[in-house]
Amino acid sequence: MILRDLYYHIRPIIPRPLQVALRKKLLMRQRETCSNVWPIDRNAGVAPAGFKGWPDGKKFAVVLTHDIETARGQDRSKRLVELEMGLGFKSTINFVPERYEIDEELQKYLNDNEFEIGVHGLYHDGKLYNSKKTFDKRVIEINKYIHRWRATGFRSPSMHSNLDWIHTLDIDYDSSTFDTDPFEPQAEGTGMIFPFVARRDSHTYIELPYTMPQDITLFVIIGEDSIDIWKKKLDWIVEHGGMMLLTTHPDYMNFDENRCVTDEYPVKYYSELLEYIKERYKGQYWQALCKDMARYWKENFS
Repeated sequence: MILRDLYYHIRPIIPRPLQVALRKKLLMRQRETCSNVWPIDRNAGVAPAGFKGWPDGKKFAVVLTHDIETARGQDRSKRLVELEMGLGFKSTINFVPERYEIDEELQKYLNDNEFEIGVHGLYHDGKLYNSKKTFDKRVIEINKYIHRWRATGFRSPSMHSNLDWIHTLDIDYDSSTFDTDPFEPQAEGTGMIFPFVARRDSHTYIELPYTMPQDITLFVIIGEDSIDIWKKKLDWIVEHGGMMLLTTHPDYMNFDENRCVTDEYPVKYYSELLEYIKERYKGQYWQALCKDMARYWKENFS
């Protein structure tokens, strides 16, 4: 915890290429010892007790989410949304309220086209959970944005989480966890490819863990030049009838087919995945926004 806090304290002065290089070196060392749980933790495929399946008898669920970390990502988001709509998909897009100036016209465009808006922390500075005092102070502001944007869900930056503390957020769901991702700062996963109920006293929310490797991990840090790992994990999720929840970042997607800089990858990797889902599993999946998934789970399995 001390090392993590130190990193987020000095990160603003570390050049981006050096940040990527450091993460790459650490991840490659970790990867050698994590092959038994990443990208697939085979124990995570067991359906929860009482699970009766997905709507309309679909074989598995598809949930697409995007975290906009910077103004650069926000500027690229409309092109990403247009790509998804062209392929017949919609997604949940999470904004950081006070890290960059929020584009209200973009949010209106998302609402008009029935995409979902979520809240992604407050500053994205790695300090949300430094102390309960810090968290409680920020929750007041986060809840204001939840209400202003008519959001029903939350995701913590950098996948930090405290599932007990966030009961004070005015949310129907949280999506700050994962089934397995040993490369995250809080590396302990949920060990399941399904949602679950988080309950305390009179407040209940649904936790939606992401179940696919993050784009930045695969293409920026590891340097993969194909979507083979994505396809492998997706096929395994389908085999077990789970929830494919993917987190990507328009900040790192290169839409112009020019040479990618240090922290970018070609957007074609994402479009290839959507095409793979659409073509290989036509008619077999329920495509849901996070809010739809949370509502379905709460109504049927809480």
